[in-house]
Amino acid sequence: MRRVVAWLPLVFLVAACGGEAADPVDATSPVAPTSAVAVDPEVTASGPTTAPEPTAAPTTSPVSDPPADLLGQELVGRWAHYDVVAYEDGVLKTLIISYGFNDFSVDDGQIIDSAQFCFSEQRTDQPIETSLSDAATQAIRPPSTPVEVDVVDGVLRIQRSATPTPVGIRLDDPANEPLPTDPDDPRIVDDDGDGNPGITVTIRVSDDLIGELYIARREIFAYEAFLVEPDLITGTVTDDSEQLVIGVSDPVFAGSGAEWVQHPDLTKSPIILRRVESDWDCDRLVAERDALFPPTPDVDW
Repeated sequence: MRRVVAWLPLVFLVAACGGEAADPVDATSPVAPTSAVAVDPEVTASGPTTAPEPTAAPTTSPVSDPPADLLGQELVGRWAHYDVVAYEDGVLKTLIISYGFNDFSVDDGQIIDSAQFCFSEQRTDQPIETSLSDAATQAIRPPSTPVEVDVVDGVLRIQRSATPTPVGIRLDDPANEPLPTDPDDPRIVDDDGDGNPGITVTIRVSDDLIGELYIARREIFAYEAFLVEPDLITGTVTDDSEQLVIGVSDPVFAGSGAEWVQHPDLTKSPIILRRVESDWDCDRLVAERDALFPPTPDVDW
């Protein structure tokens, strides 16, 4: 699910995998579900009707007994997706906020998670605006994968392992094949269809300084989350994505790569999934975003 990161001499970071400012949502601890923080809006069959407010997660499971035939089958269906990844290095702090869907299904006795990204946004602690088109965000297509489902302290836990996903480049072995160091590598492709290699990041430093970066990425994303209510999943994400800067529209934007590191406090990288109807699409998610999820957070550390 998504998160394009770029570096300049002026220093910035970009969302990928696309609210107004508010504090980030505290999410489930990766150790114990009793430390989760959930949101508790009223939800109808057609979607939520009120904006979420943080509330303490229950200490007992919303499903007291596992299904007789398959643990986790109550997950089956479409869930609207919100996640934040907090990055930092010595000079920049950044939040990448991604939106999309997770579709859970059953296949051969396993719960399968199929993820789709719709749009993304970003916040940094510097006055630099960056944007990624919806086409670029939607080009991130993680493969469907089984999730591990168990019960921890009476609460259903869902763990999705990382499925390394190339975007802007074709890799025969996405999990193990290293990203190239050559920006002219023939495996680089125009995944967002804008006529430029890789996917395009637009940067606005000022009215007089606007440009583009062309990026190839390997998205490496995983989560651990808990079914705190029948229609609400909260947890945390981990991200180890890698990036190659292919080129720039103006030499002023040329710079060396930076090793961005996810902030060690995973409560700053929450994931929230809310059950929605099967016919929801990206347009509906844009329209209902404020009713589903907390306001877009700002960097607060």
